[in-house]
Amino acid sequence: MRQASALYKLLGDEARLRLLRVLQRERLNVTELTGILTLAQSGVSRHLGLLKDAGLVAEEKEGGFTYYRLSHAGDGDRRELWAMLEREFDRGAHDPAVRADEARLQEVLRLRKENFDTHGSPDARDARQLVPGRSWAAWSRALGLLLPPLKVADLGCGEGYLTMEASRWARRVIAVDRSDAVLARARALARRRRVSNVIWKRGELDKLPIRDEAVDVALLSQALHHARNPARAIAEAARITAAGGRVLVLDLRSHEQEWVRAKLGDRRLGFDDNELKGMLSAAGLEQVRVGVGARRTGDPFVVLIAAGSKRQSGPATKPRRNEGDI
Repeated sequence: MRQASALYKLLGDEARLRLLRVLQRERLNVTELTGILTLAQSGVSRHLGLLKDAGLVAEEKEGGFTYYRLSHAGDGDRRELWAMLEREFDRGAHDPAVRADEARLQEVLRLRKENFDTHGSPDARDARQLVPGRSWAAWSRALGLLLPPLKVADLGCGEGYLTMEASRWARRVIAVDRSDAVLARARALARRRRVSNVIWKRGELDKLPIRDEAVDVALLSQALHHARNPARAIAEAARITAAGGRVLVLDLRSHEQEWVRAKLGDRRLGFDDNELKGMLSAAGLEQVRVGVGARRTGDPFVVLIAAGSKRQSGPATKPRRNEGDI
């Protein structure tokens, strides 16, 4: 009876039940579980340790990582327990917390799929395509080297990861974010990487601290759904873009994941394709295109890529501004 009491007391914790539910869906490591459950890593590790001691979770090591999965003792004396848990998991599938966990799980699986190092062969679940040196990051940086040395604005730059990538091929990057704390972390990242061609500015997307026609490319990567006025933010991006330049938007297609408002501060639950196209056209941009950038079956988040060109002002070529003229 003491063993039964300890087992059911262990299962009487919502976080541990959520952990078991996602492990029922996929084998995961601690970092992935931390992101999916939005719990502290120390808490996830503690829950895993307790579940492992109880024989409910098993540990596997592969490629330098430790993965966790359900301990499928389903053929033994735990068969009824697993059947009961599966029924409860199915019954709670529409719970907001469960739906949020599922959405984050799908995002983790999408990132796995885009990582060549762990991208499984379609012919065998456990096979791995091992191609030393092949990566999406290296490929994107190689494409950047094909671009001319442009002036770029990274609008809603956050902690500066995209800014750092753009700085590899851009002549100058102007990075804008509304948060002083976030900008401080981005500056620290730039110092660590010895990046010196970035200008950091605090400002709002709908009132940018950048003069007219100051850049060749304006980027809004996963920032538009945080804007108070998305249409105004795109209009501002168009304003600061020089004639012949381009505005590039990466954002989410419309979805129903309400949890992102509280957890991530999203103001909008994505955008309809035509809505995004309409905002770019209303800002005076031409050759507007909207398409899917990333999508995975079962993932509620679809990434849209939208781009438009600033109309050329005429046959005469404007003199190029000085480097510091922003």
